[in-house]
Amino acid sequence: MTNQPRVLIDADACPKRVLQLTEKICGEFHLPFITFASYNHQFHHDNHVVVDVGSQAVDLRLANETKKGDIVVTQDIGLGAIVLGKGAKALTPHGKIFTSDRITLDLEIRNEKARYRKGGGRTKGPAARTAQDDAKFAEALLQLVKEDL
Repeated sequence: MTNQPRVLIDADACPKRVLQLTEKICGEFHLPFITFASYNHQFHHDNHVVVDVGSQAVDLRLANETKKGDIVVTQDIGLGAIVLGKGAKALTPHGKIFTSDRITLDLEIRNEKARYRKGGGRTKGPAARTAQDDAKFAEALLQLVKEDL
């Protein structure tokens, strides 16, 4: 690959352990990583982009900054779809890799759950993070990084 990929992180709700694992893996492969978060989140490294507080502000800035070949870490399925459309790769902090052949279904499921909740229904929230989640994330990030080497 001619351009070095970057790892871009939607850091507003990103688990601290995912940030640590990303920093470690990026260091091993000499890849730049950039965190994006609203100004009320504190990050202490050189590559942090501060965004105003506002609905979707971080997602919009991150989407605008994403280039073909980048790797984006986000829980937001909509942002995952946008960056896939730009030729980037995307994965969740739990290690699920978004793929172009599955993203439409993921969006439909998200929308159905939102419709159900809007009608008064309750959906299950995320489970507590485990060591297995950390391992799955690290494995998935390594997989995406190595695809570009």
